[in-house]
Amino acid sequence: MVFRLGASVTRKVFPLRRLTIPRHRRKASTQTSARPQHLEILGTKYLTDEFTNITPAIISKLPLQLHNQPSHPLSTLRGLIESHYPDYAHLSSLSPLVTPFKNFDELSFPKDHPGRSVTDSYYINKNMMLRTHTSTHEVETFRRGETKWLLTADVYRRDEIDGSHYPVFHQVEGARIFDANASGVKEVEEDNERLSRHLSLSNIIIEDIPHISPANPVQPSHDPAFSELVAKNLKLSLNSLMLQIFGGNASKQEPLRVRWIEAYFPFTSPSFEVEVMFQGKWLEILGCGVVRQATLDTAGVENKIGWAFGLGLERIAMILYSIPDIRLFWSTDPRFLSQFEQGKITTFRPYSKYPSCFKDISFWVPQGISIHENDFCDLVRDTAGDVVEDVKKIDFFVHPKTQRTSFCYRINYRSMDRSLSNNEVNHIQAQVATRLKGQFDVEIR
Repeated sequence: MVFRLGASVTRKVFPLRRLTIPRHRRKASTQTSARPQHLEILGTKYLTDEFTNITPAIISKLPLQLHNQPSHPLSTLRGLIESHYPDYAHLSSLSPLVTPFKNFDELSFPKDHPGRSVTDSYYINKNMMLRTHTSTHEVETFRRGETKWLLTADVYRRDEIDGSHYPVFHQVEGARIFDANASGVKEVEEDNERLSRHLSLSNIIIEDIPHISPANPVQPSHDPAFSELVAKNLKLSLNSLMLQIFGGNASKQEPLRVRWIEAYFPFTSPSFEVEVMFQGKWLEILGCGVVRQATLDTAGVENKIGWAFGLGLERIAMILYSIPDIRLFWSTDPRFLSQFEQGKITTFRPYSKYPSCFKDISFWVPQGISIHENDFCDLVRDTAGDVVEDVKKIDFFVHPKTQRTSFCYRINYRSMDRSLSNNEVNHIQAQVATRLKGQFDVEIR
């Protein structure tokens, strides 16, 4: 499902994580620069319109598919998860270009859901966008007849700039469905018994909660007893996966600790989040639940019941490999890439720590022009690339007489691979200012 605990160590893949923005500001930012009539993306030309907000920097990422690059940490982690589900279909090469209907409506997203906003998602035009979650492909995968599957893909969301957020990240989604009859009940019961035996012999402590409750209810169309069995199967399966990923050093003296938390998602019920104790801290790892019957109905799958989960690869890889900055996953520096082998999880060895160079930029926004924080971050990314470590808004001011709005952002320039000269940073900063003026007609202070 849309298990958006996230692109980062702090962002959830499930559900959609959003900046808190008043509803009236969830509209397209007003740009004064002319946009091209067409965009060429993955070899196809697309018309642009007032929804178009995808940038050249994002377009350049589309062919890369880090999760399919041998020896890359994300590829190894994907392989580790797939090895835990060897009899599942493994899907990993679906196009990131989808329709808004496929991304949202097929999964019963409300019409006013913030994820639909151009401030949160990347649009090629009003009829085509970049997927914001792997769940985009859920209906088509079920419709194709798959009953047990894992799907790994790059997903895209407009976001802030810091060491744990990136506008492109990778998710794994898994799902399993059963016949909604006596044969299906028997299959679930036998699998639950098998998984329970395995976990009882393993070094793991599970802090569980009821499989269903008044606050986390069974769906009206589901048999309560069967839904509870399916929820239990989901938990047992994922407890086993957590043991596979994080339990390498678990022992009787220091067992792996996993806890379950009730959650609410519009596309599953009951729904849960999973946390793992790692290095003394509880870490959110994934979201999951019993699939909404409406999703299976849309896929044309009759008389079935099942579960789904989703997790973010970067989040887990940063933990397992001790990678401190999410930008490093995109590095082509041999000093980074040469540290990793396919199938092996090794601790990242920092090869440099170059100094930061901070630059502030202040500007007045013309009346009638709207600039969302994600617009500013996208402009900076598109201008400076990955030499920017983070961006912070440090001041916001409304002039009491003119009612003009002023913003001040602090940009932290720090390359992961080399030292930046002050002249080089000044040149990039000047380009940021020029693009701000040209794109939004701001007045630099």
